[in-house]
Amino acid sequence: MSSFVIEGGYKLSGEITPQGAKNEALEVICAVLLTAEKVTIHNIPDILDVNNLIQLLRDMQVKVEHPGAGTYTFQADAVDLDYLTTDEFLRKSTSLRGSIMIVGPLVARFGKAMIPKPGGDKIGRRRLDTHFVGIQKLGACFRYDTERQLYEIEARRLKGAYMLLDEASVTGTANILMAAVLAEGTTTIYNAACEPYLQQLSSMLNRMGARISGVGSNLLTIEGVGALGGTEHTILPDMIEVGSFIGMAAMTASDITIKNTGYDKLGIIPESFRRLGIRVEQQGDDIHIPTHDTYEIETFIDGSIMTIADAPWPGLTPDLLSVFLVVATQAVGSVLIHQKMFESRLFFVDKLIDMGAQIILCDPHRATVIGLGNRFKLRGATMVSPDIRAGIALLIAAMSAEGTSRIHNIDQIDRGYQDVDKRLNSIGARITRL
Repeated sequence: MSSFVIEGGYKLSGEITPQGAKNEALEVICAVLLTAEKVTIHNIPDILDVNNLIQLLRDMQVKVEHPGAGTYTFQADAVDLDYLTTDEFLRKSTSLRGSIMIVGPLVARFGKAMIPKPGGDKIGRRRLDTHFVGIQKLGACFRYDTERQLYEIEARRLKGAYMLLDEASVTGTANILMAAVLAEGTTTIYNAACEPYLQQLSSMLNRMGARISGVGSNLLTIEGVGALGGTEHTILPDMIEVGSFIGMAAMTASDITIKNTGYDKLGIIPESFRRLGIRVEQQGDDIHIPTHDTYEIETFIDGSIMTIADAPWPGLTPDLLSVFLVVATQAVGSVLIHQKMFESRLFFVDKLIDMGAQIILCDPHRATVIGLGNRFKLRGATMVSPDIRAGIALLIAAMSAEGTSRIHNIDQIDRGYQDVDKRLNSIGARITRL
């Protein structure tokens, strides 16, 4: 198990550039299975989850080339469907939650797919009903092998349908969308997720010949086509990294510029940090965070305690709630952090409490943070990263703390953040990888 040793209390200075968006990368890489023609994708992040998905496609005999940093070409003209029945495929795809999104493309193009119950972050129950019920409405048949925990999906010919998703699942919407583009007739998806990841995937599919309208809204209409062609696509900057760097700069009293942020696609993320009293200065497509000697949490108009909660896009992404929580510990004032979508994502707060943070965990979904400003610094501690997003929040806490901290199980962080220790050390952090 790898670990980070962090010497806290050092200010950062300079420029840092976010990687390509992990969540978008997983979607658009799965989409290459929809065509036999070549697809080129730029700005792919060099992180564990994405690299594992690319290797999974290689194992399925997708031709993969890597002509330059961040750029890959894919050609799925000879996919080996028999590989899906092997123990190796079951083992590899179980550990990669993003592999669930190969189901839509495989059923749409080849009429069958197999996928084990995926793993991924330990952040609570993450059911797959939205994926499967949506694809079933298009005419697919599902069978679940409880002994092997294996889903088998078949469909002679998918047909367009009307559906109302029971939740605005990002990966569920992506999976159904990729199945529907090759279905016969028209598909209407209400309560569709509309995150920038989905907008990017939709734009890519339309360039490949799909007919998707309503992009960016919660109502998607897809007119099925007979086949898709190749295309070229560039992935957006990762909004979660951008938000992480904003919080990191404020909490360590640093002066940094975040380059090439895709600012127009960040939604309410910058404004949400401003509600914590953080100055977020837009400079074209860059963000400048000046040194903060202190920052104060706003209240509601009537003076009551501010609530920051996640919500489907264009609400605040749940992937940043952990960062908002840890940044609030060093603010002046109080805030209620309400994590509505995952019941175990706040269970890392005991580690922050051990570091001296004033937090009341109200229930699995809500935590009240009492910010004491810079009167009381966090103190170094030894911790274990439970998931990707809690891991980066703990790293931010350790960088601002007095003394030395150690974070174990940093493979979780590596799944979502590319060389984060090297990139932060280049602007003044003191992080050692063991």
